[in-house]
Amino acid sequence: MAGPVQSIERAAAILRLLASGPRRLGLGEVAASLGLAKGTTHGILRTLQNIDFVEQDPTTGKYQLGAALLHLGTSYLDVNELRSRSINWADALAARSGEAVRLGAPLEGKVLIVHHVFRPDDTLQTLDVGTLLPLHASSLGKVLLAFGGVPLEPAVEAGLEAYTRHTLVTPERLTRALTEVRELGWAAEVQEMITDEAGIAAPIRGHGGLVVGAIGVSGTVERICDSKGVPQPDLVTQVRHAARAISRDLGAARW
Repeated sequence: MAGPVQSIERAAAILRLLASGPRRLGLGEVAASLGLAKGTTHGILRTLQNIDFVEQDPTTGKYQLGAALLHLGTSYLDVNELRSRSINWADALAARSGEAVRLGAPLEGKVLIVHHVFRPDDTLQTLDVGTLLPLHASSLGKVLLAFGGVPLEPAVEAGLEAYTRHTLVTPERLTRALTEVRELGWAAEVQEMITDEAGIAAPIRGHGGLVVGAIGVSGTVERICDSKGVPQPDLVTQVRHAARAISRDLGAARW
């Protein structure tokens, strides 16, 4: 059996590097970050640029991801059964709750946002589709951890990063929180990833009852929680209803 193709592995590493940060990177930065020779790096970047996977700023000469990748990502999301079966329910949840709705699936030890419905008002909002969220600091991630959507051990071994003073950064606290999630059937985050923001999520199950994703609402603490910082019961009910409906559409016999 043939082994991996090194040039493809290197190209993939460059794309992941460019996707991991908010700024453009120069040739030297890319080469140094990946431990590659500048000549090799330049050749790969030039090839990726020729097929529009990478774009180069004409002024600074620095690189960023290209438009062609957006089309590939959109194509993936369009054929993704989890997303396609969830869109109508997510739209309805946003309309009923008045909050932003996000649908998450596990990817490489994080939560990939595969669908995002804006809060139905006129406030400025940013589309989160394609964003990767931490498992331990998001309600979507806690659901995946609690119900076996992703294993807990790798997340703990990778280190539980503190995003705010409320983030669960010890294995003991996270384990206790996940036990509570399993008992309740839903998860919450209250200022654990972003100060003054909160979220509620519930598991989506597929065939055999396996958890394949999570759906949830997110917004400011004052909108998601009561005066004591406890998630609003009506929002919890609405999120769980949407999760059960999607699970039924995906063929789950239980949820």
